[in-house]
Amino acid sequence: MVRTILRAGAFAFFLVFSLALALLPLRPAKMLGAFLGRLLYRFWGSKRKVALENLKEAISKGAITASGPPEKIALGCFKNLGISFVELVKVYYGLGGSILDGVAYKGLKNYKAAASAGRGVIFITAHTGNWELLALKSGMEIGPLQVVARPLDNPFLNRFLERARARYGNKIVYKKGALRTLLASLKAGGLVGILMDQAVLKEEGRIVEFLGRGAWTTRMPVLLAKRTGAAVFPAFIRRTPAGHEITVYPETDLSGTEEEALRRLNLAIEQHVKENPSEWLWIHKRWKRVAHPA
Repeated sequence: MVRTILRAGAFAFFLVFSLALALLPLRPAKMLGAFLGRLLYRFWGSKRKVALENLKEAISKGAITASGPPEKIALGCFKNLGISFVELVKVYYGLGGSILDGVAYKGLKNYKAAASAGRGVIFITAHTGNWELLALKSGMEIGPLQVVARPLDNPFLNRFLERARARYGNKIVYKKGALRTLLASLKAGGLVGILMDQAVLKEEGRIVEFLGRGAWTTRMPVLLAKRTGAAVFPAFIRRTPAGHEITVYPETDLSGTEEEALRRLNLAIEQHVKENPSEWLWIHKRWKRVAHPA
């Protein structure tokens, strides 16, 4: 009972705070979002530490080329989170028309050939840029997406997000028991979106190199594609002076062993991170549960 009351109170605070942000004009709202990101960088010490450790390791291995000190890239990561939050609450409340209109596409021809042939399509992406905006815009422009996610701990906030995402044509499929639903969708020519840049449990993945180190990588995209004949396309969103740009890359070749196919998908994410290092979620413990040489 106490937990329910606390969660309801946290959700009520979120509604008041997020609505106030949503009502602001876009430019000052984004400036406030960047400021919130700076505050997170300053006061969320545990996540700042994770981001800096991940960055320093990637730079030392030559996995990314630093465009500045790790602290600058890490701060950019936090600012991206703050700006993305502001953008999303405006979209969720129906006040983000200019944000959605400012999203441009590149490479849609890569997807259209597979779709016109009646094949199911899997978009693999990463926690980079405003990844939630990528899903919302794609649900509007390309077609309804089934997006794999885990439910939030706060059920009130989880229902709010479910309804907001559904308004843009998307459906959240929770990881537990997701395989059967996704297989049926892809066999019927549906669209599935998978964020595959987070560590998974041993029974869900394989250890595959990512940014110079082995990392637990989900097997789901390859399993689904091999069982349904679906095409797999890397797709990422990045910030531009005009707003945002979504790039859909050519279909990934999944031939060879499962590890080889997963490595090609990780390489696609790596390339995007190298080109946009301050927009990736460095605060995640991507390489946990893997022993690495000292």
